[in-house]
Amino acid sequence: MYPLIFWVVFFAIFYFILIRPQREREKKHREFINNLKKGMKVITEGGFLGTIAEVKEKTVLIKFADNVVLEVLKDSVVAKQPKE
Repeated sequence: MYPLIFWVVFFAIFYFILIRPQREREKKHREFINNLKKGMKVITEGGFLGTIAEVKEKTVLIKFADNVVLEVLKDSVVAKQPKE
């Protein structure tokens, strides 16, 4: 009986330390991706800073500089730029 209790406790600790926080981060990121709007200043996965010019179904067009607009996957947008 003790080995069974050990494994149940071990899995519960593993779940609350690793699995649950990862799911919460994924949920927050998915909500962020679904709420992307034109004009938002964002940071991409590669560390580039830009402003969203257009939002499409699976991609966004990001303006990085004058005459420099790139289309990137929505999942590669990781955060909003902090306000200065």
